Amino acid sequence: MRNGTTVQEFILEGFPAVQHLGRLLFSLNLLANLTSITGNVVIVSIVCTSAHLKSPMYFFLGVFSFGESCFTSAVIPKLLAIFLLGKQTISFVACFIQAFVTLFIGAFGSLLMAVMSVDRCVAICKPLHYPTIMDLRTCVLLIMASLAVTFTLITWLVVKVSQLSFCGPRLIPHFFCDLSPLIHLSCSDTRSAEALTFAVALIILLSSLIITTIAYSNIVVIIVRLPSAKERQKAFSTCSSHLMVLSLMYGSCVFIYVKPRQTSRLESNREAALVNTVFTPLLNPVIYTLRNKQVHQALRETLCRKKLSG
Repeated sequence: MRNGTTVQEFILEGFPAVQHLGRLLFSLNLLANLTSITGNVVIVSIVCTSAHLKSPMYFFLGVFSFGESCFTSAVIPKLLAIFLLGKQTISFVACFIQAFVTLFIGAFGSLLMAVMSVDRCVAICKPLHYPTIMDLRTCVLLIMASLAVTFTLITWLVVKVSQLSFCGPRLIPHFFCDLSPLIHLSCSDTRSAEALTFAVALIILLSSLIITTIAYSNIVVIIVRLPSAKERQKAFSTCSSHLMVLSLMYGSCVFIYVKPRQTSRLESNREAALVNTVFTPLLNPVIYTLRNKQVHQALRETLCRKKLSG
């Protein structure tokens, strides 16, 4: 913090228009959060224990599901406290820690989606060489590279915003600490912070989108060349779940972050962020489990083992 900062805590506004429904909204969001965490934990568990889910695709899916659980755990508890107890204050340090965690996990998830696109591209376009190209070492290196890039960019961004002066308004028109409304509250010159926020968001989302587009362009070319409709349908079915999750994630993230002026449309950001933090993590395990026969089989085997051990 610079000397100009006098604010020691912020107030999260939440959703004042529906705060009178606090107990009902608490119950609904608690149910959604528990369901989301349970679904993602189940996916992580079966990926780690099932012999049928040892391919790179499921390794990345396990990492992605673990990240989704961490993401919701960083955001939802405070939202539940706002709905149930009206506890809206958050300290300066805790606010920026929450901002860092949510942005870090969200940005890593975006890059991980690009890595999963590359994995699907290699699996469909180079099936004979797939085991040697996407071995465990390569998968781990891709994860570590994504983590390193994300950590560097998000740390730089959060430190930059935390060094702004906060000497006046404390009310954040949001239900968690996001950088856009925080920048809006600063009483110092925020142009460089806004430019950096826009640049980092653009770099992460655009690089992920470009990689994904190239990967799926190659996939489409290969699928179109397949001789039978059954083969084309089978090839496309391996990518359909990933495409659905990509659409949900990119749609909300682009709407929230890729804007030159971060001070605009904060109200609409709040609703989009609610979709991104509550409903998307809830839908992801449903999408991946309902549309994947191997996951179905692994779940059945896991349940059978538990019944036999019980």
